[in-house]
Amino acid sequence: MTHTTYSRLRAPDGTSFVEFRPDGPPTRTVVLLHGIGGSAASCTDVGQRLAERGARALAWDAPGYGRSRDPFGDVDLVDRLAGSVSALRLGPIDLIGTSWGGVIATCLAHRRPGVVRSLVLADSTRGSATNPSRASAMLTRVTELEHLGPEQFAARRAGRLVSPHAEDAVAVRVRQQMARVRVPGYRAAAEFMARTDTSDLLPRIAAPTLVVVGEDDVVTGVPESRLLAEQIPGARLTIIPRAGHAAITERPDEFTDAVTAFWDGVA
Repeated sequence: MTHTTYSRLRAPDGTSFVEFRPDGPPTRTVVLLHGIGGSAASCTDVGQRLAERGARALAWDAPGYGRSRDPFGDVDLVDRLAGSVSALRLGPIDLIGTSWGGVIATCLAHRRPGVVRSLVLADSTRGSATNPSRASAMLTRVTELEHLGPEQFAARRAGRLVSPHAEDAVAVRVRQQMARVRVPGYRAAAEFMARTDTSDLLPRIAAPTLVVVGEDDVVTGVPESRLLAEQIPGARLTIIPRAGHAAITERPDEFTDAVTAFWDGVA
């Protein structure tokens, strides 16, 4: 097995990444985008495994998450990610986005097709603007977070992210990750989701695409992932057994196997 090294990487705009490097020349550069209730820590198990298989893997802390600076004023999250990729000379990249991170990944693949070599959308969606009530509910979460505080917010919501089959330690880890969210980052993420509907973009995605979903996902669900796979030209769908919405954290080995098999198939 390839040995890896771990470090932190920071873009000029204050965006932070957890970086895993193989001990030899990397076969590809992968950027992993977490969901709205997570951080780079949500993706590091898979990042480590991808590096063990020869990739350079970077897990993003979105603006206002983890060790990244809080966003100030209106921020275009897609452009912010593109700017970090450009400033750090990462591209072209293999992009993996979970849930909200998958919506950002879809937008980047459409807006900057030359930057995205391949696309993986994990337990993701078209965004919350597909339905007015869904968009409103997304914005209501910000008020809920402000009122309850992150620990109570996580206690109320995190249980739905994991499968009934998840080990207790994994469920605790997912809740602890959500308990670290900060209002500025969460607000920017929720506002992005509430105004985004990628339905019209999906048929125009040119990058080879894999859609991954946990079979027990009750947040975005298998039907939504199936729709993404049907609408993106040539996309493939993989359903991970005994995994919920946080499949990337619950089943990192199966998730990594699905991603690397997909890469092998489009090489």
